[in-house]
Amino acid sequence: MQERHTNRSQYFSEQAITTTKYIMPYISDYKAITKELRVLEIGCGEGGNLAPFIDLGCEVVGIDLSSKRIEEAKQFTSEHYQNSKAIFLNEDVYKLNAQDIGRFDLIMLRDVIEHIHNQDEFFKHLKVFLKQDGLVFFGFPPWCMPFGGHQQVCNSKLLSKTPYFHLLPNTLYKGVLKLFGETQGTVNSLVEIKETGIGINKFVHLVNNNKYVFVKKTLYFINPNYKVKFGLKQRVQFKAIAAIPYVRDFFSTCLYCVIRLKEQSNQKPN
Repeated sequence: MQERHTNRSQYFSEQAITTTKYIMPYISDYKAITKELRVLEIGCGEGGNLAPFIDLGCEVVGIDLSSKRIEEAKQFTSEHYQNSKAIFLNEDVYKLNAQDIGRFDLIMLRDVIEHIHNQDEFFKHLKVFLKQDGLVFFGFPPWCMPFGGHQQVCNSKLLSKTPYFHLLPNTLYKGVLKLFGETQGTVNSLVEIKETGIGINKFVHLVNNNKYVFVKKTLYFINPNYKVKFGLKQRVQFKAIAAIPYVRDFFSTCLYCVIRLKEQSNQKPN
């Protein structure tokens, strides 16, 4: 397990840097990033991804199932400019609707969709929070990428640095985790990710099947966030690999995309 997984303040800072340097510019070609935006993040954690929007003066809402993460989000963003416009809720997004929190210009899900159960239902439910010209940003690791199982959170130094072993059959995977001394809580968490992890083809199918369209889609060989974490320069996936379904999942560390509702696809982007 790396220090950032226990040092939540560091994790918050890394999220804020990545959002400022990479995610905001990625979105800005299609939606002007101004203080007039209403921004929703589902699975907001400590709120680092929302901090740059708070600093800008945007009205933001962060939702997370973890009460601990919500309390950290309130704490970490308390010193940020215009933080009075930030609301953090310990809620299940499936239990909320537009009457509860309103509609948004931008919805963000960064490293979250691979943790969500009933993903088809989630894409349907997401629509109730979008303004007519709203956009949704996704950033996530494909399930078959080297660390798609999130095994970097393992306490075992060996397992935390071992790629692809999350692709083992369930029984064998659990056995390896227990053999190397992982707690039952860690085992349960990693097995759950094995149930919800999502590949590129499935994600594209969910987008298309639920009447969204891609405004922009980028597959990365080196995740932009790796610059903050490891000092590695971002690199878009090689075209030859990106063109091969399934194979690309094994060698791509991240997918970024912006989607909008299909009925809005003919409108000129803001």
